[in-house]
Amino acid sequence: MRLAPLLLGALLLLGAPAVGAQGYPNKPIRMVVTFPSGGAPDTLARIFSSKAQLGQPIVVDNKPGAGGNIGAEFVAKAPPDGYSLVMGTVGTHAINGALYSKMPYDMVKDFVPVAHVASAPNLLVVNNDLPVKSVAELIDYMKANPNKVSYGSPGIGTSIHVSGELFKSMTGTSMTHVPYKGRQFAIPDLVSGQIQVMFDNMPSALPMAKEGKIRALAQTTAKRSAAAPDVPTVAETVPGFEATTWFAVFAPAGTPADVVARINTEMQRVFALPDVQDKLKTLGLEPWISTPDELRRFQAAEIVKWAKVVKDSGAKAD
Repeated sequence: MRLAPLLLGALLLLGAPAVGAQGYPNKPIRMVVTFPSGGAPDTLARIFSSKAQLGQPIVVDNKPGAGGNIGAEFVAKAPPDGYSLVMGTVGTHAINGALYSKMPYDMVKDFVPVAHVASAPNLLVVNNDLPVKSVAELIDYMKANPNKVSYGSPGIGTSIHVSGELFKSMTGTSMTHVPYKGRQFAIPDLVSGQIQVMFDNMPSALPMAKEGKIRALAQTTAKRSAAAPDVPTVAETVPGFEATTWFAVFAPAGTPADVVARINTEMQRVFALPDVQDKLKTLGLEPWISTPDELRRFQAAEIVKWAKVVKDSGAKAD
């Protein structure tokens, strides 16, 4: 008779619903963007926020700084309940581990992959007064004027920063890196000539180049993007050059698998919408929504790739 309560308890546990996605979400979800508003990661987060149908609002929270590490660390240390997500980048989840001597989080162990969202080329752009109109002319100018060219980035460890380091190492040139707290602070200096060069994300730089505010020399992918078919690639002048940025959503390690699956399913739906696909392509973004496992494998390969680039370039961040 004394075993009866134990048996009853065991049966109730076996029949109980699994803890996780049941009832999720029952409060607003925070999606942290690791850079200021206006860039590609912010745009992607806000598209998902406006289109998602999860029954609760998705609040976009910009937490820039330290090459994206501040926002990523915030989510890494958040409760693993599905209510804190980060729109990670190639910097926060593939590059920074090799670039920074001290990281406030582990790029792999502290997160669970949710979905790869999109990728984009960076655009090599220059101040209009710089007397160059091609990659070859830029290389010649830099060799004739060593250490007189400065290039900006939205922070140490970003793909924009590492694109510049890769360019220097592959062309045997020198430039001074000027990190900013976000692209919106760097662009005015590029337009005014305080800095002369930038490897900006295409969604941000292409409209300004079309308006004539800056000059686009090349894009950093292996092949030309359909968004800018008339702009050559760096690789057409510097064979083998390729630096693609990407954006992916991660949750804190320990987030229940069924919660991750729920978010991934909704992301698959939103980013497959025809109007969303059209908008991304217009901005120069290539949509690719992955499964969590696909993102896990992709991230592992990217970490290896960028660790070599960082080592070969000699770039380091304190």
